Amino acid sequence: MPDSPQAHAAEVPAHFPAASKVPIVTASFWVLKILTTGMGEAASDALVRAFGGVAVAVTAVALVASFVAQFRASRYVPWIYWLAVAMVGVFGTMAADLPHFLGVPLWATSAGYLLAVLAIFAVWYRLEGTLSFSGIIGGRREAFYWSAVVATFALGTAVGDLTAQNWGLGNLVSGLMFAVLIVLPVLARRWFGLSAVAAFWLSYVLTRPLGASFADWMGTPSFRGGLGIEMAIVAASWALAIAGFVTYLAVARRRAGRVAADGAPLSPSPRVLDRS
Repeated sequence: MPDSPQAHAAEVPAHFPAASKVPIVTASFWVLKILTTGMGEAASDALVRAFGGVAVAVTAVALVASFVAQFRASRYVPWIYWLAVAMVGVFGTMAADLPHFLGVPLWATSAGYLLAVLAIFAVWYRLEGTLSFSGIIGGRREAFYWSAVVATFALGTAVGDLTAQNWGLGNLVSGLMFAVLIVLPVLARRWFGLSAVAAFWLSYVLTRPLGASFADWMGTPSFRGGLGIEMAIVAASWALAIAGFVTYLAVARRRAGRVAADGAPLSPSPRVLDRS
């Protein structure tokens, strides 16, 4: 992803604000982000098919609870942060699919969500003077951050459905296309001086259709070109991957904290995408 450094075991470089409530942008950040998008897509489909509107209501409550925990936290806690992102993935997919179920064309929902993202960024920048994703320590900036996260999830959902369905590319080809497109902000940052913030948010939007397209492909019947795996199994497998990765990060952070407390030097910190 844009200017992504190699994953750092501790993921707590000394120069990064200790009170920040969001993770630094390393390779592991992008892996987890893509996993949450695929899990959200698969879980949404499985839950709605099994429980209908009840699943939507319960997921909405779970989303609110995860946000309460995240906003009450005084610092970045891996399982709290990624639980909130995962719940945005699940409920966001349900909410983003609703206009399509009601007959609204996918191009219209894509355009609408794009306008919503741009409006959030415009207000955020006007009030804060930056769209920086580092140093989120709570308050208004954190509210803007999570508003952008929700809106970009919705935009990515609509765009992914647009390419797979309306454009007739199918889920696998769409996933491969977004895998190529997500590299473009990296190249634009390195070769053409695209700002770190712009590169980050462009990639952030693209992770949604990337992960969701592959999850949908896994759950699509084999006679339609998919793997034919039950969506509940797809969701569970991606969720287990997320849980394992988050557990690893939490353990790594504790170990890094013990090393720092003992006075031993930490490994050199990775470069951070956003230095603003």
